[in-house]
Amino acid sequence: MTAAVSPPAGLLPEWMVVAGVIVAALLVAAAVLARPVRTRAAAMLGALVVSPLLLTAEIWESPQVSALRDRPLLALAALAAGGAVVGVLAVVFARRPAVFALAAIAALPFRVPIEVGGATANLLVPLYVVVAAGALGWLVPRLRSRDPVVAEPPLGALEWLLLGSVVLYALQSAYAADPAKALSQVVFFYVPFAVLFTLLRGLRWTPRLLAQCLAVLLVLALVFVAIGYVEYATRQVFFNPKVIASNQEQEYFRVNSLFFDPSIYGRFLVVVMLGLTAVLVWSTRPRLVLGATVGLAVLAGGLLLTLSQSSFAALLAGLATLALLRWRARWTLVGVALAATVAAVLVLAAPGLVGFNVSGPEALNRASSGRLNLIQGGLELAREKTLLGWGSGSFEAEYRRRQESTSARATAASHTIPVTVAAEQGLIGLAVYLALLGAALLRLLAGARRMAARAALAAAFVALAAHTWLYAAFLEDPTTWALLAIGAALAGGRGAEDADEALIDAGDGARSGSRGGAEAGAVPARAAPSAL
Repeated sequence: MTAAVSPPAGLLPEWMVVAGVIVAALLVAAAVLARPVRTRAAAMLGALVVSPLLLTAEIWESPQVSALRDRPLLALAALAAGGAVVGVLAVVFARRPAVFALAAIAALPFRVPIEVGGATANLLVPLYVVVAAGALGWLVPRLRSRDPVVAEPPLGALEWLLLGSVVLYALQSAYAADPAKALSQVVFFYVPFAVLFTLLRGLRWTPRLLAQCLAVLLVLALVFVAIGYVEYATRQVFFNPKVIASNQEQEYFRVNSLFFDPSIYGRFLVVVMLGLTAVLVWSTRPRLVLGATVGLAVLAGGLLLTLSQSSFAALLAGLATLALLRWRARWTLVGVALAATVAAVLVLAAPGLVGFNVSGPEALNRASSGRLNLIQGGLELAREKTLLGWGSGSFEAEYRRRQESTSARATAASHTIPVTVAAEQGLIGLAVYLALLGAALLRLLAGARRMAARAALAAAFVALAAHTWLYAAFLEDPTTWALLAIGAALAGGRGAEDADEALIDAGDGARSGSRGGAEAGAVPARAAPSAL
C-alpha cells in the first residue's frame, strides 16, 4: 500500500489548504466531465498547476525543500532537466498515442521511496512523469485549436460517480482533524490518476494495442517473479523493514520482489494472471494456450511465495468472474464450490503454508497482520459519526485517539476500504462508494462475454475490488483507474468491440502485421489510435 503522507505545517493556513484541495478536485473533475474539449484542457492544465503548488507550499519547511532552497542553482537544474524530459515525452506521446498507453501501463507498478514531511512514502514517480507528459501532449493542441473536434466515449454514471467521489472526498476534508492528509491523497493520487483515466479513456484500443499492453505486464511480472524467487532462495528481502522483521519472527517466509509490500506485489500478479487466464479460456490456438499455461504456472509460484491471503482471495474472485462470463453459471458455481473446498482443506491441513495459523481471536488478528483490530476500531469510529464521518484522511488520527495509542502500529487505513470510507466519510461517502462499484461493474460486465479483453478487464476489476476489502488502496491504486478507463473506452466503442476474441487474435495479428496483413481469423485494427 502507498500510504498517505502528512506534510509538515507549511506556508498555508488550514482553511487555505482545504480550499486548495477542493479547487484541485473540481478542476480535475472538469478535466474529465466538462464540455467542450477546450474547457477540459484548460481544467486539466489548472489541476496540474494547482496540485504541485499546493504540495510545495505545504512541504516548504521540510528538510528536502530547505536543502533545495539553500541550493537554488541545483533546484533550477533539476527543474530544467525534469521539464526537458517531460517535454520530449509529450512530443512523442502526441505523435504516437499508443506509446503513451504502453508507457503508462509499464509505469503502473513502480514506486520510489521518497521522504516527505519526515515520513517515507512510496510514490509513483515514473507514472507521474508519464502522466504529466501525456497531459501536456493532449492539452496543448486542444488549447491552441479554436474548435477541436475529438470523438470520445459518452459520459455515463461511472464517470460522474468516479469524479464525484473525488470531489466529495475533497469537500469532506473541511471538517477533518488534519486536512493535510486529504491534501496528500488528492495531490499524490486522485489528480494524477484522474488525468490518467481521461487520457487512457480517449484512446482507440485496437486489438494490437491491447495485446501489447498485456505483453508489457507479462514481461514485468516475470521479472518481478524471478526476483521473488531469488529472495526466497536467499532468504533475503530487499525492501520493507517490517517484512524483514516478520520473516525473522515467523516460521514462514514472504517475498515482495521490488514492491514495498507483499500484498501489493500479489495484487499486481493477480491482475496479470487474470489477463493470461482470459487468453487461455477464450483461445483455441495451441500455441497461445501453451504460452498462457506456462506463464500462469510461473506467476502462480510467485504469488504463492507472497503468502498474501488478500491476493489469494482476489484471484479466486477474478477467476470466478471469468468463469461466469465464459461458461454457464451452474458449472461456475460448482467450480467455485470445489475451489473453496480445496482452499478450506489447505488452510485446515497446513495453515502454516499460507501463513494462517489461528487458534482464537487474537491468533486470527495476528494472522491477519492486525486487520481484525483495525476493522473493529473503524466500525466503532463509524458508529460515532454515522452520517458524515470524521472527515477525509482522518482514520489514523481518530483510531489512535480512541485507542489512546501513539504507536506506529496504527496505520492510515483499516485494510478494509468500506470500513475506512464509513469511518471517514460516513453513510454519504459509503453510498457514493457502493454506487461507484455498481456503476463500474455494470459498465465492465455488460457485453464482456463477447470479447476476451473486456472479460479480462472486468475480472481484474472484481479481483482488485475484492482485494481492497481485505487490504487497502482502491482509488489510491492507479490500476483501478486504468482498468476503468480501458473498460469504459471499449464499452463506448473506442476499440474493436465487434471482435469475439480481440485480445487473443491480436497476439497473432500483431506478429503478422509486418508481413502485410493479419492471418485468417485475426481481427485487424479498425483505425490507428487517435491522437492524444
